[in-house]
Amino acid sequence: MKLYTKTGDQGKTSVIGGRVDKDDLRVEAYGTVDELNCLIGQAVSLIMDDPHTSFKQSLQQIQHDLFDLGVDLATLAPKVNKISLAKVEFLEKRIDEFSEQTPEITYFILPGGSPLAAALHVSRAVCRRAERAVVSLSKLHALHPEAIQYMNRLSDYLFAAARWVNHLEQIADIRYESGLAGSP
Repeated sequence: MKLYTKTGDQGKTSVIGGRVDKDDLRVEAYGTVDELNCLIGQAVSLIMDDPHTSFKQSLQQIQHDLFDLGVDLATLAPKVNKISLAKVEFLEKRIDEFSEQTPEITYFILPGGSPLAAALHVSRAVCRRAERAVVSLSKLHALHPEAIQYMNRLSDYLFAAARWVNHLEQIADIRYESGLAGSP
């Protein structure tokens, strides 16, 4: 089977149940979710240590969940919701666990730290963009509410995970300071 089909050369693409324009909000939503999935895969590739094994497995499960979400978003007449409330609750549980293990935060922090934490922050930012695309799509087409809930919780999870990774690696959060003295 060839990778190219030439069927998209006129600006259309196939989705489950038909064809749409390549700039359709549906394609934007599942395409941004796919981009997020790639970035999380990049973060996974940075995990080398045994203490992060269960975290790596969690991120890989999230990658599967994002693929499932992409299928839901790419379906013109969604019948099955692959993103369940249990998946949202899993993220909430992990956020709580990360938060219990990191110092309380009472200020804005700059993204960064270790390479893994920085990759998680980039993933978080793209997750927020994906969430906005899913919300926009939901205004035009019926989506299961768990799709938006999952994306919202996932961005919080990625933020909490980045802080947790930095904490484990003994890298302090960098406090954002407005109008930092000496800046241009």
